[in-house]
Amino acid sequence: MLKLYTARATIGLACEIALEEAGADYEAVRLNFAENEQRGDAYLAINPKSRVPSLETDRGIITEVPAILGYIARTHPAAGLAPGADDAFALAQAESFLSYLCSWVHPAAAHRVRGNRWADDEAAIAEMRRKAPEVFGAALRLIDTTLFKGPWVLGEAYSVCDPYLYVVAGWISRDGLDWADYPRLADHTARMNARPAVQTVLARVSG
Repeated sequence: MLKLYTARATIGLACEIALEEAGADYEAVRLNFAENEQRGDAYLAINPKSRVPSLETDRGIITEVPAILGYIARTHPAAGLAPGADDAFALAQAESFLSYLCSWVHPAAAHRVRGNRWADDEAAIAEMRRKAPEVFGAALRLIDTTLFKGPWVLGEAYSVCDPYLYVVAGWISRDGLDWADYPRLADHTARMNARPAVQTVLARVSG
C-alpha cells in the first residue's frame, strides 16, 4: 500500500486526487501543521525537507509533486493519467506543464503568504505580499489564454496535470483575484468538482 503524507489546505491535495483517480491502494496521513508535525523528528526521518507531500512506496520515499504525480501515472497505466512512454513529445509537454506549476506558479502564490521564507525585513515581506498576487495572476492568465488546451490541460485526455492545476487555481479567490478573468480555469474547476474522485477526496478531507 502507498502512503501519502499530506496536510489540509496544501498542494498535497493534488496527489491525493491523482491516487484516487488511479484507483491506487493508498492511505493518506495528514500532518497537523498547527502543531508543527512537519518539523518533528518522526516526519523529518521521512522527508528532511519538512514539506508535504511525500509518498511512501515499497522502494522508499518520493518527494516533490511532479515526481509523485509522474510516479502515480506510470505505476497505474490503465488509468491513462499521462501520455505513454511511446509518445516522448506529449510526455514532455505534460512534464513541462507540471514543471511550470512547480517552479513558477506555486512559488508566486507562496510569496504572498510565506514571505518570511525569503526575507526577514518586514518591509520586504510586505512588498512581496503586495506584489505576489500580480505575479500569480499573470501566470494563471498565461495558462488560461495560451497553455491550457481544453477541455483538460493537455487536450481531450484527463491527466495528472489536471488535479495540480485544480488545486493551484483554487487560490484565485484567496489572493483577491477575479475568477471572471480566468474563464477557462473557472470551467476547468467546475468540471473537476464534478469528478467522483475529487468529490470523494474533498469529502474525506473535510470530514
